[in-house]
Amino acid sequence: MPLTEPYDDHLPQEDPVALDGAVGNPDDNVVTDTSGTSDPTTGDGPAAEPEPTLPEPVRQRIVTLTAAVLPTLATDEVPVPLRRVAKFAPNRRARLGAPVIAAQLTADPLFRQRVTARVLADAGDLGAAVVEGTAPAAADPVEVAALAYLARPRGWRELIDASGAAVRAEADSAVVAELVREAEQRATRAEHDRAVARVEAEKLRDELARVREELGQLREESRQVARTLRETQVRERKATELLATERGRAARASADVDAELRRARARLAEAEAAAGVARASAKEARSVDDARLWLLLETIGQAAVGLRRELALDPVDKLPADFVADAFAEQPGTAPAGPAARARDTDDPARLDQLLALPRAHLVVDGYNVTKRGFGEMSLEQQRKRLITGLGGIAAQTGDEVTVVFDGAERMHGLPPAPRGVRVLFSRKGETADELIRRLVRAEPAGRPVVVVSSDREVADGVRRHGAYPLGADSLLRRLARS
Repeated sequence: MPLTEPYDDHLPQEDPVALDGAVGNPDDNVVTDTSGTSDPTTGDGPAAEPEPTLPEPVRQRIVTLTAAVLPTLATDEVPVPLRRVAKFAPNRRARLGAPVIAAQLTADPLFRQRVTARVLADAGDLGAAVVEGTAPAAADPVEVAALAYLARPRGWRELIDASGAAVRAEADSAVVAELVREAEQRATRAEHDRAVARVEAEKLRDELARVREELGQLREESRQVARTLRETQVRERKATELLATERGRAARASADVDAELRRARARLAEAEAAAGVARASAKEARSVDDARLWLLLETIGQAAVGLRRELALDPVDKLPADFVADAFAEQPGTAPAGPAARARDTDDPARLDQLLALPRAHLVVDGYNVTKRGFGEMSLEQQRKRLITGLGGIAAQTGDEVTVVFDGAERMHGLPPAPRGVRVLFSRKGETADELIRRLVRAEPAGRPVVVVSSDREVADGVRRHGAYPLGADSLLRRLARS
């Protein structure tokens, strides 16, 4: 089918070439009659008829067809308002440009004819039938109305009206079908509700029978309760009489108890006097025992002084841990394990105070193991300073020897002076603080209480084999918090 511009009764007609009384191009399939037409823009001739009111499905189909052919038109053939819309994606072109497309189809007949020529070419036989003013019975009425609006053959308004009636009829049919479906659903629900009501009625009848049966049982129980109440009242009267009798007996017993109490108080006074005499005797006996104990301790002290003089033992300026610190370059060796009598496996925080109360106790602390567990959010320098300061307080309170060991390839510089009674050691390169702690424990004489504070299981097991008391880091942290 050639691409022709179909008849449009809103366009002014050019001077055609006459052919057998008809006006138009002899190659066109549509014949245009010029009688009774005029240019609607000049106001000459009969006025143009208003645009028909299109059903919504027809309007949407017209916009869709126009949006589909916009990219196929040349740029100068597309009205200026639609040039931007023609660049949209296909799914957005009809949705976003619908108002502008509809306005241009109404206001620009030439643009509508250009669109119609391409739409009819794509429509095939249906487009040819619409141009001829007929609509196939099997055709979609919406498609026929859209093509008729664009092509505008003779009788196109009737085609649109017929299509609109068909669309409305389909819509009414759909509404009727929906109403029928809703009515059927309501009927189904009503039938279901009736069935449910029948079931509920049966349940209520069964419940009524059960309630009546329970009512009979309650009546029987009420009669039994009334009979029991009467029997209880009789027993209550008897109990009241018995209570009066017992009160008389209780009064007599109370008098007897008061007399016995007076006798017991007299015996208690005698016992207290005897106890006073016994306490005086015990005090004299304790004085004798204290004198004996003092004499024994004085004898032991003088014997120790004599032994020290006999062995020519002078007072020492260094302790075993100082020798370990002086011989720091020496590689740690494996010394024979001493007696394990002083090893105790406990993490009780109160145990630390008990061990520090022992004479000449030595407290060895795994420094970073304690600081990272207690205040790891601080820098290493702040951790060391806080721990050393707290240990200085413990040394001042207990008078014990305190050694704190830190890991470090070389001695830290810029450390604050250690408090009195606190020794600060750093492990050398190639040696860990754990190995240095074990060397300190091995250097102590057997029998001296050595307390090692570390939550490291290997450190605890190692020092326990050498007779030290291992304690967890939490016990020291709580002790420091309490100070």
